[in-house]
Amino acid sequence: MAEFEYKIKNIFSPIFEKINNPMILEFGVQEGRSTHEFLKWCQLKNGKLFSFDIEDCSNVSNNDAWKFYKSRDDNFKFIFSKIPEELDVIFLDTLHEADHVEKIFYNYFSFLKVGGYFIIDDISHLPYLKGSDRNNFYCEINNQETFKRILEIYEPNKEIFDLNFSFISSGLAIIKKKLNNKLNKKKIIKTRENSIKNKLRKLKHIINEKKY
Repeated sequence: MAEFEYKIKNIFSPIFEKINNPMILEFGVQEGRSTHEFLKWCQLKNGKLFSFDIEDCSNVSNNDAWKFYKSRDDNFKFIFSKIPEELDVIFLDTLHEADHVEKIFYNYFSFLKVGGYFIIDDISHLPYLKGSDRNNFYCEINNQETFKRILEIYEPNKEIFDLNFSFISSGLAIIKKKLNNKLNKKKIIKTRENSIKNKLRKLKHIINEKKY
């Protein structure tokens, strides 16, 4: 099964099956693969899709359920005036850099209904590692930094939203809103990976391996 079709069947479809009259916000249209999929659910369940892209993608569809606007996703004043006050799904597939993803997430999360989903594309660096089919330094580093940043946002906000990841293709972060509380600022995650205790643990393993 193609990677996009897998995402549709196993991630998007189970979400939209539960939602009536879905209000969807999409950042990033390009050829319109996700746009057409969202519009299928809008037609089936009487919903609306609001899409934004820096390129003119207005010819992707003439569906009455679709509103397209040529705009950056951080043109907040303009976009706030065009979207509903409550949304069921927000899909982010624009600039895949950690600072940008954080900015978009914090500015639009409040528009989500409780039980709504914020889905972030391109959070896995694995397909872009050196020597892989998609070998790409930019995508590897940015996706890795985005993944880490999402965890840093989640850590102080665990009571406000649930977080799951899919690592199919370039990956997805699937965030489900639990409370209408204001988001807390991200928290740098301090691990014990480089601690003296962990270095001694590794040294012990090396010594034990040499014995055998």
